[in-house]
Amino acid sequence: MSTKSPMPPSENPPPSDTRVQVIVATSVMLTFISFWRAASIVLCDLGSSAFYVGGISEYAVGKAAPWFILAVMLFASAVRAVYIESCVMFVRGGVYRVVKTALGGSLAKVSVSALMFDYILTGPISSVSAGKYLIGLANDLLETAGFALAIAEDAGSVVVALAVTLYFWRKNLKGLHESSDKALRIMQITTVMVVLLIVWCLWTILLRRPSLPPFPVPENLHYGPHALGWLKEGWVRHLGFLGIMIGFGHSVLAMSGEETLAQVNREIAYPKVKNLKRAALVILIYTLAFTALVSFFAVMIIPDSVRPGFFDNLIGGLAVNVAGPHFARLLFHIFVVIVGFLILSGAVNTAMIGSNGVLNRVSEDGVLSAWFRRPHARYGTSYRIINMVAILQLGTIVASRGRMELLGEAYAFGVIWSFVFNSLAMLVLRFKARGPREWRVPLNIRIRRTEVPVGIGLVLAVLLATAGTNLLTKQIATISGLAFTGGFFLLFTVSEKMARRKAGKRAGLDEFQLIREETINPEAVRVRHSPVLVAVRDYKSLQQLELALTETNTRDTDVVVLTARIIQGAAAGYGDFRGASIHGL
Repeated sequence: MSTKSPMPPSENPPPSDTRVQVIVATSVMLTFISFWRAASIVLCDLGSSAFYVGGISEYAVGKAAPWFILAVMLFASAVRAVYIESCVMFVRGGVYRVVKTALGGSLAKVSVSALMFDYILTGPISSVSAGKYLIGLANDLLETAGFALAIAEDAGSVVVALAVTLYFWRKNLKGLHESSDKALRIMQITTVMVVLLIVWCLWTILLRRPSLPPFPVPENLHYGPHALGWLKEGWVRHLGFLGIMIGFGHSVLAMSGEETLAQVNREIAYPKVKNLKRAALVILIYTLAFTALVSFFAVMIIPDSVRPGFFDNLIGGLAVNVAGPHFARLLFHIFVVIVGFLILSGAVNTAMIGSNGVLNRVSEDGVLSAWFRRPHARYGTSYRIINMVAILQLGTIVASRGRMELLGEAYAFGVIWSFVFNSLAMLVLRFKARGPREWRVPLNIRIRRTEVPVGIGLVLAVLLATAGTNLLTKQIATISGLAFTGGFFLLFTVSEKMARRKAGKRAGLDEFQLIREETINPEAVRVRHSPVLVAVRDYKSLQQLELALTETNTRDTDVVVLTARIIQGAAAGYGDFRGASIHGL
């Protein structure tokens, strides 16, 4: 709880002073959620990658792709461990707060710029993927009905993606918040589909006895167009380990969504650390059973001759190629598309909410001008940030022309670099802030009085190697990612300087003094006993306050105005419960 006052208590004016005294008391209350709900929110983002990562990875490195996706899912648990330690240290964590504390404001702005590139790409890649599944089902139904007609997948998916993005732009503009209830229901429905898919695919494998995908050794890697970027295939073949890193780098987008764990951290119920670890375990098991296993099933079940046609619609391709009657497979295809559309659309909403939350956070720190946070006249949302994010996402969808491999290549840039900055910051904090922690990333060696964080160091080394490889092999990602990151960094830097200059001009006119208190009570906010309490729901409808002020002698009685909003999901913590006591009016 914090109390704000225009002057310290010792300097309060005497009763005869005619100046208006205003005290604003604010408090934050959160709706705490179980580890199941926390895992569901993360999986609504992380699990959505199962619908497109298999095809993108195989397009880049060939049939050995499932092994790389499996390796990424296992490595993601190590990255998640670093995030858990950061959550233990920072209640309101995330890349920005961790990097700023450890490495300073400049690198914090760079890390947030890379994270924003991740968020901006999450919406388009998820919405275009949803369009691919929808158009694929529509063409399947048209073929089943006997129509010699097919919808162009790329153009159709762009139209669907634009419609989905505009829908969630409108919803967020009106104040839609991410709900743990909705996330849990989506994951429950998705789990039903996953169980059916696993059972059906295992039955098909028992009937057909296909072989496993080829092991990820250099001779089994077949690089697709643009997969090597600026590198020459001869170099890659000569340096076998480089080929392995290239395959890993093309699959790393499968672990997007880890930042969501830091965003929901403050809402997780007690015991927080134990529930964080439980949520991480649920996420690991689910992603192994879904994201990794689906990519293996696709290579083993969908024939090589037709599988490239399903790279953008991989689970839909599984649904139509498993063993069984055509009608049953068609019904299952419909179910897959419905579930895929739900979870992929949810990822679009999560990306918009996450972008809005991150930019609001840096704006509160003065890095981004308060102009961006100006509330909507009707809905009270930070509409300028929402509009900017939506415009960038819509432009990305149009520029991609519905090509998933282009979106996937660019998407991996923001994913990997946000992880690099977070892990580097946590490594620095091991030496910079040596105080006790409730939990640490394992593998720590103590040399005399110094603890060497080997675990975090290994995670950082793998991330740096992957990020460096991606810079050389992903031309589109490198050019667009660096340009986007540089553009946002420039925006943050200029905006921060303008905000400081504006604050400097108003030096000495500080409107509020922040005083920390444990509770809000009459003594804390200096309200006399038996005040008049006025409940306010909408700041544009204050007739009851006007009536109270008219009928109350404010020289003898204080007027207290109270407003409250219940906030759940990833938006919790960005709003608050506010009350104001107004004296001397």
